[in-house]
Amino acid sequence: MSLIALGIISAIIFIKFKPIYQVSISGEEVGYIESKTELEDNVKQTINENNENVDSVKITIEPEYELKLVNRTIETNEEEVASAITKDMIVTYKYYEIALNESVIDTVSTIEDAEELINEIKENKQEELEQNNINLTVTEKYTEEKVETSTIEIARVNLNSKVDTAIEEEKARKEEEERIKNMPDVNGIKLATAPITGTITSRYGVSSSIRSSRHTGLDIAATKGTPIKVVADGTVTFARYNGSYGYLVKVNHGNGVETWYAHTSKMYVTVGQEVKAGDVIALVGSTGNSTGPHLHFEIRINGEHVNPQNYLYK
Repeated sequence: MSLIALGIISAIIFIKFKPIYQVSISGEEVGYIESKTELEDNVKQTINENNENVDSVKITIEPEYELKLVNRTIETNEEEVASAITKDMIVTYKYYEIALNESVIDTVSTIEDAEELINEIKENKQEELEQNNINLTVTEKYTEEKVETSTIEIARVNLNSKVDTAIEEEKARKEEEERIKNMPDVNGIKLATAPITGTITSRYGVSSSIRSSRHTGLDIAATKGTPIKVVADGTVTFARYNGSYGYLVKVNHGNGVETWYAHTSKMYVTVGQEVKAGDVIALVGSTGNSTGPHLHFEIRINGEHVNPQNYLYK
């Protein structure tokens, strides 16, 4: 065949056909494109344009490209191909968390935004931050998301309100730490609350005509039906009528520490029940050997009663 004939045939082919890439993902054809490099660059550019804090983009399933001669009437569909590629793309987002001690108050896209926010907080709240020993920190964070399920949002908040809340939370945390630190300690068990508020009518160790021995606890007078709170976490070991004690509740707090609540009119707990400090376990009454509504309260360490006023009602 002459060179002229070959030239004519080639011209006819290129008039009727065109070279384009057929794109397949996992063996499935998704469409045609003219340039694979341009397609991938456009995909990444689109993701970056739509997401401020993109750090990197990774194609998890590489598309397959096959150069073909196809009829010139066939149109490329870059947009659909791009959509198919991005469906399984992994985007790594970078952002910055601003925190007051352990409390995150905001997230921003850039370190410049973070520094601007830190300066704004210091300008408005420096004195309160110093008074409460609150540190401002910026932490660089990363997270990976599929493009189609991405939920990362960088949204500014009401800054003053958030900072004020964080400061109040820090104050409350420190107050709670101080409160726990100052709780009465019985053999390593912290007493979080007094069982009732009332008038002490008989102290530990006193003698009385209505008793055969010295007083083993503390009597606190209160109106019948006053709620009685357990002083610390523990387990109920006794909850029934017991002679001169009347309706009696005993709670074991561990470390050999036990508390007794006597003369109650009603009990709300049963043996084996776990209780938390401040739970109402009974009501003030006058059952057993009693001359009027009151709580007989005892603290025992390894079975031996001790003066409750060494710890409570000082």
